[in-house]
Amino acid sequence: MAARARTSQDRVSDTITAFAGSLPFVYLHAAWFTIWILLSKGAFGDAAVFDPYPFGLLTTIVSLEAIFLSTFVMISQNRQAAREDIRAEVDFETNLRSEVWSVHIGKALGLDAEAVERRGALLRTAHHHGSFRGTDDGSCPPAGTTGAPAP
Repeated sequence: MAARARTSQDRVSDTITAFAGSLPFVYLHAAWFTIWILLSKGAFGDAAVFDPYPFGLLTTIVSLEAIFLSTFVMISQNRQAAREDIRAEVDFETNLRSEVWSVHIGKALGLDAEAVERRGALLRTAHHHGSFRGTDDGSCPPAGTTGAPAP
């Protein structure tokens, strides 16, 4: 029950946050503030004035709205951060499994893991320094070379 209620609350929070971050939200507020100020300045008659300058009621309402909207945004950001943490953990586990499988496959093929690591380090260093260009046929160059054509 608590998980279901949290899911409903999360959906409401995401909906409010999505709307608050949209142009229709901005347009709605611009119209609302314009009408409020025109009414409160007496543009439609003195009987319509309900919040005279400096618009204390409007200020209070907007401040409360800002408090609630910032809370909804923080809730959504916290949930997004939790999802990103889960993704990072799954990525790490996937990379670890890939490495284990690569080592097993390499051993089955009779490859020397240390030689592969040395070759990888050379390629990373060459790539980092911008000297690795690959070969014309798209394969890796021989160990200890950059793949650049001979001058």
